[in-house]
Amino acid sequence: MVVPLRNVSRYLNRKVDVIGVVMETTFAKKTKGTDFCCSLRIIDETHHSFSMAANVFATNTESLPLVTAVGDIIKLSLVVVGTFNGEVNVTYRKNISSFALYKGKDGDILDPYQVSPNFFLRDEDKIIIDKLRKWLVNFQLCEDSSKFPMLRELKEETFINLACKILHHSEAAKDERLMFVWDGTDTQPNGICSNIEDELNHPLPLQLEPLSLSRAILCTLPTVGSILRIVFEKDVQNSHFHLLTIGNWVKITYLRLKLYGGLWHGVFTLQTKVRYISKEDQLIVERQRMADERMADLNFPEPLPITVNHCNHVTPNTLMSVLTHSEVVAIFKCIVRVVAIIPFAKICSSTGNYSMRLTLEDSTARIHANVMEEDVVTLFDGYPDVLKLIKNLNRLLGVSEGNCRIGGEKDTTRNPPWVCVCLKSYYLSEDDIWGTRNFRVFDTKILEDTS
Repeated sequence: MVVPLRNVSRYLNRKVDVIGVVMETTFAKKTKGTDFCCSLRIIDETHHSFSMAANVFATNTESLPLVTAVGDIIKLSLVVVGTFNGEVNVTYRKNISSFALYKGKDGDILDPYQVSPNFFLRDEDKIIIDKLRKWLVNFQLCEDSSKFPMLRELKEETFINLACKILHHSEAAKDERLMFVWDGTDTQPNGICSNIEDELNHPLPLQLEPLSLSRAILCTLPTVGSILRIVFEKDVQNSHFHLLTIGNWVKITYLRLKLYGGLWHGVFTLQTKVRYISKEDQLIVERQRMADERMADLNFPEPLPITVNHCNHVTPNTLMSVLTHSEVVAIFKCIVRVVAIIPFAKICSSTGNYSMRLTLEDSTARIHANVMEEDVVTLFDGYPDVLKLIKNLNRLLGVSEGNCRIGGEKDTTRNPPWVCVCLKSYYLSEDDIWGTRNFRVFDTKILEDTS
């Protein structure tokens, strides 16, 4: 007999059969022994205010429940009822328990799509599954939106829940998966702690992945709003990766949040879960509406009056718009932060050719932009002496006034201000115009500090 979830607590230390909707699942992981395990959270119409944990153990990942979609239905037979931290749960024992997985509310076939070898299907199961599907049609999981902060609310390295849209995923290196997610909002700018004097040998990263995405992939990504990279711990198995479908909104719980080179990224750990959402999920509907409004109504940070140029009549572009622009040669106005500079000395000379490279950042991307020859003269309004040069560069880099080193003291945190610059894209080789595309700052001057 199948026990309703609300009654499971009556059977402590005994074996029961249960049927529930999978609301959440971890990816498969290796136990301390030789087994693999995953943790599901299930509900039914008698027990849906909060879900019940179901811990499943098997000799390999293929023998675990491979849920096609969160929201599918599972039958668990001869699972042992226990408690952990005061919460009732069920445990699947590989030698005696069995399971079957069925499509959720959109399914109409009463045959399971995955069964364990010793599973036995009963007629009463079909009645319960059909009843659960009908109940799911009108079921709405009510969740407090404050438990799912937006990217614009990220402030510290911690564990968070995230409601986001999956944009892309790939292998950054062998067996290293990387996922790109977005919710339409901008992450807040972070302090930069890097040694400017070592920028040439150890540059501030442009992105988390070792190699930039191809232009073809970049052009599929939104040009507004921050894109969060999520890496997967090496012990996280690939068996449930199909749950993370490109183009879908998902809820990810207990995601670890970290900073790398001033850039946020997430870490999908063994404890991270993917949570069920319906197409009518109110939180997701609201997030999608806000994202659509943001795409239609661009807004930019207010730049400090540190620079001046002749692009005032031009509408600003995000750096992601610059990267994905349809023409290889173009002119842009951007509101950015200068987060790094190389070289750090001997930039200006009254004779000869000279140049410098800036690392520019906004909420959508980071790029390298050169300042070359006459544009260096324009930027510094001539040939400044060393002290004036250091002062102006430090204003761009967010270093406090009076510091005699470009970039400030080693390992100190900088907070670069938002400034307005003119950018020009160009190419180095006609044989590969997109592959040799570069950017330069031009027609931009640092204003005299009158303070």
